[in-house]
Amino acid sequence: MAETTQPKAPDGRHYLSQPLVSSLYFADPSAHVFNGKIYIYPSHDVKTDIPDDDLGSEYAMHDYRVLEMDRIGGKVTVGPVALDVKQVPWAAKQMWAPDAAEKNGTYYLYFPARDPAGVFRIGVATSTNPMGPFKAEPDPIPGAYSIDPAVFTDDDGASYMYFGGIWGGQLQRWVSGKFDPNGSNTDLHQDDKPALSAKVAKLGPDMKTLAEKPRDVVILGADGKPVTGGEHDKRFFEASWMFKRQGKYYFTYSTGDTHFLAYAIGDNPYGPFHYQGHFLLPVQGWTTHHSIVEWNGKWWLFYADTQLSNKNSLRDVKVTELHFNPDGTIQPVDPFTD
Repeated sequence: MAETTQPKAPDGRHYLSQPLVSSLYFADPSAHVFNGKIYIYPSHDVKTDIPDDDLGSEYAMHDYRVLEMDRIGGKVTVGPVALDVKQVPWAAKQMWAPDAAEKNGTYYLYFPARDPAGVFRIGVATSTNPMGPFKAEPDPIPGAYSIDPAVFTDDDGASYMYFGGIWGGQLQRWVSGKFDPNGSNTDLHQDDKPALSAKVAKLGPDMKTLAEKPRDVVILGADGKPVTGGEHDKRFFEASWMFKRQGKYYFTYSTGDTHFLAYAIGDNPYGPFHYQGHFLLPVQGWTTHHSIVEWNGKWWLFYADTQLSNKNSLRDVKVTELHFNPDGTIQPVDPFTD
């Protein structure tokens, strides 16, 4: 039997995991277990001639497709278009990283997009099928803004939305609570002050509105003080994801320009959260966006890199098992095996 040659990265290293789908480009995989199956809600990367920039203009995604798996390692079914930007009355372009939730048999798709004025808002769409199609609400969610919505449902049934992303995600434009097109890049120009925070708010019973004004997701360092804007290897950049394990709340996120996935642990959904470290080292590509889900008694990390294209805006989704130490800390994952 001929020996199988494992794909190598441009620098010669071998990948830890292989893409779940190779027929299309997907990124930002938000995974959930519904009815015993795994559903992944990713962004759908498309080819574009737009050059790369710090605002993410090259990420020109315009629709969503849902991925379905009966088991980890099994066949991945790519669903039809679940929602297109043309079907969203308030949205103009750039449908970035989404998330999903379920309540009483209705599935909710949360997504960011730019409105006609170029401002990122967060919308919601519903379906009776986890694969869609989804029907969007006519207006974005009042009080929500920026990008990367992530919805966590606690054991008591209450759901919370985490959101925000700096630089192209525009979170720095919302420091005053209203959009300021001239807002400063807080993390770049106020390095000695507390870093700009992700936001969190409880969702209303309808799962379509915020039940309260968003709060800061405060991440504390070992000294008990908020992580500062200058700590680029620790501070929040984008890609919030919350999960609960053994009574503890894990707020996980991307550090963006330093290319790590990091985490902090708290005692409730609002925090504060105590910084713990990195749990995914840099992938091939500019950065990654992830989700963490428990399935079949194990924990799984879904993430993305650029193995198939070696182009930042054309990514592929992957999965690997996540392991915890006895004290609840996460064993770091290297996306390469050598």
